[in-house]
Amino acid sequence: MVRKEYVVEEIAKIMGDIDNIRNVAIIAHVHHGKTTLTDSLLAKAGLISKTVAGDVLYTNYEAIEKDRRMTIKSAAISLGFNYNNKDYIINLIDTPGHVDFGGHVTRAMRAVDGVVLVVDPVEGIMPQTETVLRQSMKEKAKPVLFVNKTDRLLTELRLTPEQTFERLIKLIADINKLIEQYAPIEFADKWKVSVENGSVAFGSAYKRWAISKRIMDKYKTTFKDIFELTAKGDEAKLQEIAPIDETILTMIIEHLPSPKDAQSYRIPHLWHGDSNSEASRAMAKVDRNAKTIAVVFGITYDPHSGEIAIARVFSGAVKKGMEFNVSGKNDKQRLQQVGVFMGPDKVIVDNVSAGNIAALIGLKNISVGDTISEDEIEPFEQITHYSKPVVTKTIEAKDSRDTLKLIEALREIGKTEFNIEVKINQDTGEYLVSGMGELHLEVIETKIKDEFKIPIIVSAPIVVYQETIEKGAGPIEGKSPNRHSKFYVMIEPLPKGVVDAIDEGLIKEGKPKGQNIIEAMVKAGLERPLAKGVVDIANRNMLIDATKGVQYMNEVMELLIDGFEEAVKDGPLAREKVSGVMIKIIDATIHEDPVHRGPAQIIPAIRNAIYAGLLTAGVLLLEPKQNFTINIPQEYMSDVISMLQSKRGQVNTITQDREQISIIAKMPVAEVIKGFSNDIRGLTQGRAIWYQEFAGYEKMPQDLQNKVVAEIRKRKGQPPEPPKPEQFLA
Repeated sequence: MVRKEYVVEEIAKIMGDIDNIRNVAIIAHVHHGKTTLTDSLLAKAGLISKTVAGDVLYTNYEAIEKDRRMTIKSAAISLGFNYNNKDYIINLIDTPGHVDFGGHVTRAMRAVDGVVLVVDPVEGIMPQTETVLRQSMKEKAKPVLFVNKTDRLLTELRLTPEQTFERLIKLIADINKLIEQYAPIEFADKWKVSVENGSVAFGSAYKRWAISKRIMDKYKTTFKDIFELTAKGDEAKLQEIAPIDETILTMIIEHLPSPKDAQSYRIPHLWHGDSNSEASRAMAKVDRNAKTIAVVFGITYDPHSGEIAIARVFSGAVKKGMEFNVSGKNDKQRLQQVGVFMGPDKVIVDNVSAGNIAALIGLKNISVGDTISEDEIEPFEQITHYSKPVVTKTIEAKDSRDTLKLIEALREIGKTEFNIEVKINQDTGEYLVSGMGELHLEVIETKIKDEFKIPIIVSAPIVVYQETIEKGAGPIEGKSPNRHSKFYVMIEPLPKGVVDAIDEGLIKEGKPKGQNIIEAMVKAGLERPLAKGVVDIANRNMLIDATKGVQYMNEVMELLIDGFEEAVKDGPLAREKVSGVMIKIIDATIHEDPVHRGPAQIIPAIRNAIYAGLLTAGVLLLEPKQNFTINIPQEYMSDVISMLQSKRGQVNTITQDREQISIIAKMPVAEVIKGFSNDIRGLTQGRAIWYQEFAGYEKMPQDLQNKVVAEIRKRKGQPPEPPKPEQFLA
């Protein structure tokens, strides 16, 4: 591989050859070495010195990332390389590994065609390893494997060469089981990684060496040589005979697809418009002469340029001054500038062609997942993340004069951060910010204080619950305040298959459009007549029009949808969101005079019927839970298990590797935020290492529900006792 440094002008030239482009994300569990590996690739491209690669952590450029030495957002960077006398461009995205920032990984998967999965062989496959691999498979991004920190097996665990081989072979086999499980059926075998074909590499990103079959053949190196040099600590020689940059780049270029190869099978999966249309053919072929289509997968904020959309261009090219349709917006927007990202910097270029990643400057009110196109087309599938915000804090400006600044800051952060929700408490004027966990919220607080320079007051964390039902009720009669209109509803639990399909993005929330979504609902377990009657999907709930021949139904439908969304946004039990409920309107009597069927009449009628139905069915509280993987020395096992059980934890598995114990347990978030970190550190003298991931919502024990509901209602300024159904039926 010839050493060559590239400037932006040269990168812009390389963008012209589709075969020599790779769009790649580096994914892993937290602290397995993604950003350290990225440094070596940046050094090869000439952006940083080789001597500081692994220490500078170039793509962790935000102050909070440097302080914590942790990636908290995806960073895009375009790198130029020469391989076998051909120029290549690698559009690289360094993604976070912490579960709280998993939404950034989900976004990045829309932009890339392949991933480098990084795994620490001492820790092995951790919860987030499986999660990020599953996300990449869902978006049809092909994997290769880099086993990082391989030297730990020799220097820390003191394994023999034979034991090391055995451990590495098992790790690769376990990764391949996951690939087989999560990959699209047609790629389940083809995408398995292998030492023999060069799609697996071993090494140490921090010490800047790595080997693969291809590199071993080229440099006449053996595993025995690597073991001996590692034992001696001869890092210079290791870097000479096993250069990490060449090893990883060879693996990326030879085993990960170009846009030309990938878009042919990714487009039908990600875009469900007419497969025979011009747009479909253009994207599948990466036609740069066709009309431009791009998808926004990230948004960053620049104090000078404002919001900058980060987009994958699937056809045509983006150029300064072009006008685009943005999905969900009525007016065309003009693009002011186009650029490529170089880590913390964006560099302005003339245009970015299909198959590449672009920075789009000047578009207003852009959201992640938006489809940008010259002609109006069917939008791409929405980007969905498996996890939900589970922890809330109230945030208010110390100085009331900063309130408007705080609102603007939260709006900007909401665009750049994934899976945060912001709403105002009408009673107190405080802003309720919900995130994936305490760390996620701490990052948001830090941004408000340090980047936006707003002093704030923050509450202790509050758990986000949901309300649901386990059995049906109805028919329930909901009357308009003037008694002129009546609606009769049946309420039932939404089939689990349908809920799962919504979570996986197979069924979009909002108003259903087209035959495809009806087929998706039927496939998920909804009866076809009901699927045809679905008029709105909100927060994993469905509103179904099951009426026949009711006059004026179409004219009040928008108001019924508004009332339905109000009801499921703010449930009757604890004023928490309702989830997993199917509401069928089976009959109605609607006043003929439009004056008597306006918003003030129709919305309360349907909302009260839904509330009464939920309470009649027996609405209950769901609490969020997290799966914890806890690694501890053996002597602390009994104390830690007792502590977990005292916090309503459910211990699922216990495994032992020498003197280390690994416990996997499911914990209620409500117990985790009550000093879990301090408790486990105290019990283990600071020797516990733990990771958590979202485990969904589960029914709260009945003996706790009444107390928790009363506490929530009191906090929200409501009477402690929940209302009775009769209160909504008067």
